This record gives sequence, structure tokens and C-alpha cells, in this order.
Amino acid sequence: MIRIQRSVERYPGGDPAAGIETRHALSFGPHYDPDNLRFGALLACNEERLAPGAGFEEHPHSHTEIVTWVVEGELTHHDSAGHTTVVRPGDLQRLSSADGVRHVERNDGDVPLVFVQMWLAPLAPGGEPSYEVVRGAGDSGPYDLPAADARLRVHRLGPGESAPVPAADFAYVHVVRGTVRLLEPETAEEPEERGEPTGPEDARTAGEGAPAAGPGSRAGVPLAPGDAVRITGATGGSLVATTGAEVLVWEMRDWRKGLG
Repeated sequence: MIRIQRSVERYPGGDPAAGIETRHALSFGPHYDPDNLRFGALLACNEERLAPGAGFEEHPHSHTEIVTWVVEGELTHHDSAGHTTVVRPGDLQRLSSADGVRHVERNDGDVPLVFVQMWLAPLAPGGEPSYEVVRGAGDSGPYDLPAADARLRVHRLGPGESAPVPAADFAYVHVVRGTVRLLEPETAEEPEERGEPTGPEDARTAGEGAPAAGPGSRAGVPLAPGDAVRITGATGGSLVATTGAEVLVWEMRDWRKGLG
């Protein structure tokens, strides 16, 4: 099954008056949606925008794998385990909160900060918190997250370049910037979507003003910044850039297969 979520369908959050703007892909805080609680191991995929000087003051996490991808600006991180780092565009940050950790996330720079933060459920709760920053993660191949049985790939594509959609129990695609088209395998089901572009104005937002393709078309489904694709039982397919693009792709196993 394939589901498209357009950027305008994300739940708004944060505190705009304090310089914090958030867009949630999954049920989060006051935006409770029982049909949108998680996808595979993914519990949250939040687009965050922090004005200079803004940030999230010290707050707790537990039993969650938190992966952060910085898009623009610099993210300053402090945590109760003694880590203090500055995370820059192209860097990947991973915080395993395990039995519990507290941290602060701020924009101490003089330009806006944009990042994507993703929360994943670990296979087993507990343990000791751990932390790392992978510099230049987009150039170092896939990032494995064994604690959640998941793998993240960062694709930076030029116009016309493509990247595969992994065959997996769950595949999640998030467009960070630029525009791409999702080409599905010939046998794939048509995407489920509430907001498929239908007219010239919508088509322009999805990529270079070309006519929008309908669901299941081999011309591909257009995707713009902030759009996401959820594929259950992914059997392949590809993402083709129609402009320069940056895309995050999660590959996840169905944790339920290990039960019983």
C-alpha cells in the first residue's frame, strides 16, 4: 500500500510567537489521530524551524531513538549525559534516550535553523543513553540504526538523477528540498492520497510546471518539499529528481515478525 502525504496536510505545532514553527507528519501532542500514530518504527517526523535565539529548553525523553538531520543553520545540543555539540547541514545526530535523558536544542546562530527530526521506537526499552554525530552523513552511505532495525539513506540528486526505493516491510520517503517523481513498480498499487495535484498551478508546485501524473502513472507521482510517501510492503521503485533534490529514505523491518 502506498500513501502520499502532502506538506499542507502536516499538523501545525510549535510556538510561532517564540520563533518555533513545527510541522508534524504523524499524530503528535494535541494533534491526536488514531489512524496516524506510527509507521513501522517511525513515531514522529517533524519539520522544525527555529528563529535566531529560539529553541527547546531542557526536556526529557526515554525509550526513543531520535535522529536529526540539519537542513539550514546550526543546531546547538546539550544533554544530561554531558554532550555539547553543534550540528550543521549535512550532519546527522542520533540520541538514544534509553532509560532517560534530558536535552536542550537551540538556534544560537544569527540565521534561521531548519532541521528534520525523526523519532523511532526501539526494539527493546531500557539501557544506557548514547549519542553521536556523523559529520557529512549524506556522503558516507546508509546509516544503520540497529536499535530500531532501521536504515536511513540520504540522497542528494541532480536533475534527472534517480535513487531506488528499497524493498522493505516499511519504506518512508521525506522530500527535504527540490522536487522528485516517485516511479512505482509495474505491479504496485495506486497511491492513496487526498491531495493529488490536478491542475497547472498544483503541478508547478510539484516539479517544473510539467502536467501532474495521476496515481500509478509510469510518468510518476510528483513530490515537493515537505511531501512524504509511506509504502507498506515496498517492492522497489525509484525516485527521479526533476530539480536538484535532497531526500531522506527510511527502510524498516516489521517488528511484529519477531513476535511469537
